[in-house]
Amino acid sequence: MNIAELYELFLHYPKVVTDSRKCVPNSIFFALKGEKFDGNAFTEKALNEGCAYAVIDDAKYLKGDRTILVDNTLKALQQLAHRHRKMVGCPIIGITGTNGKTTTKELIATVLSSKYNILYTEGNLNNSIGVPLTLLRLNHDHEMAVIEMGASHPGDIKELADIVLPNYGLITNVGRAHLEGFGSFEGVIKTKGELYDYIRMSKGKIFINQNNPYLMEIGQGIEHITYGFDEKAFTWGCVVSCNPYLIFDWRQQGKIHTVGTHLIGSYNLDNVLAAVAVGRYFKIPAERISRVIAAYEPTNNRSQLMKTKTNELIIDAYNANPSSMKVALDNFATMDVSPKAVILGDMFELGPTSDELHAEVVSQVKEGHYEKVFLCGEHFQRVGDGFTTFKTTDELINALKDKSLEGYHILIKGSHGMAFEKIVPLL
Repeated sequence: MNIAELYELFLHYPKVVTDSRKCVPNSIFFALKGEKFDGNAFTEKALNEGCAYAVIDDAKYLKGDRTILVDNTLKALQQLAHRHRKMVGCPIIGITGTNGKTTTKELIATVLSSKYNILYTEGNLNNSIGVPLTLLRLNHDHEMAVIEMGASHPGDIKELADIVLPNYGLITNVGRAHLEGFGSFEGVIKTKGELYDYIRMSKGKIFINQNNPYLMEIGQGIEHITYGFDEKAFTWGCVVSCNPYLIFDWRQQGKIHTVGTHLIGSYNLDNVLAAVAVGRYFKIPAERISRVIAAYEPTNNRSQLMKTKTNELIIDAYNANPSSMKVALDNFATMDVSPKAVILGDMFELGPTSDELHAEVVSQVKEGHYEKVFLCGEHFQRVGDGFTTFKTTDELINALKDKSLEGYHILIKGSHGMAFEKIVPLL
């Protein structure tokens, strides 16, 4: 079956699932392969659970007319999503970046939803599977879509942009992350810049932080919609205070709007200004933009403030890399609270320079003069001389059970794989 025929089938059965445990009646099951599983093996289960059809790429799992054999199931899913995106045709904003892309996506979606019927990426479904699944949720009632695109290797963003066909692009920033896959910081810039390459080729527009020299350099030759603290930017803004929540000013037609947020950290100024810029460009009233940004609350361990019976926590443990670690520590150091404690976990996928980059974080921690410092993970254990270190999160958990922290303001940050959500109940 070719993609045109598969698309006709999809129009009759517009629900797509890739997990046989989450089948819904009259859906299409795509049997994807992973490192430790083969979705083809679950074909019969999916059909028995209510799926109308199953798309497979292994002939030995054919089950009559309800199974559709293709060369590559993932490619078929991507091609189907690409075709559907073209058929629906609504404007799409593509978002990528090293830090802040999920928060920026959520803020932009919040602002746009105050006026338009939009579709946006749920959670962090921003990879070669999640992006197609998001696009396949598009329908003709949607007036716009906001699609987050992640990358860990060169070419990833190009592949996703060719599926999404974004009309607008936004790169939040570029930093040292996934160096194991990118090879170098230059590799990060080049890969994230693949979004700009697509927008340039398709003659689209980009929302760009005018104060980021890396982005301004690679964004040449594309129509800009700028934001930042430069007076000439399309959307100007500045930090008013941040103790702990960000309060910022932004300006429209000479009028200053002051907005209090539920976001921790001055580094979130770029994220909120991106949302303001998008809102302004799409003609959303200034008061409405300010109101919905003020009401937005982050979730999923992204710069969340939590008060427990014994401590006040800043939980920023969804992800970590050298640039996000630096700004989190910078912000925490300037907060007018005491006593302070930091609990930091390893940053993953940094390749051969990992110990060196963790040592830079340790040096920054030493400058902060914190009352308590706990460093967790194999890399921090190797370079964390002078501090209390733990090889694993379980070791840290046991230590906190033996001797709990009380009366502290605590920054908790580490890569998602450190599972630091497990330590929150102990604090």
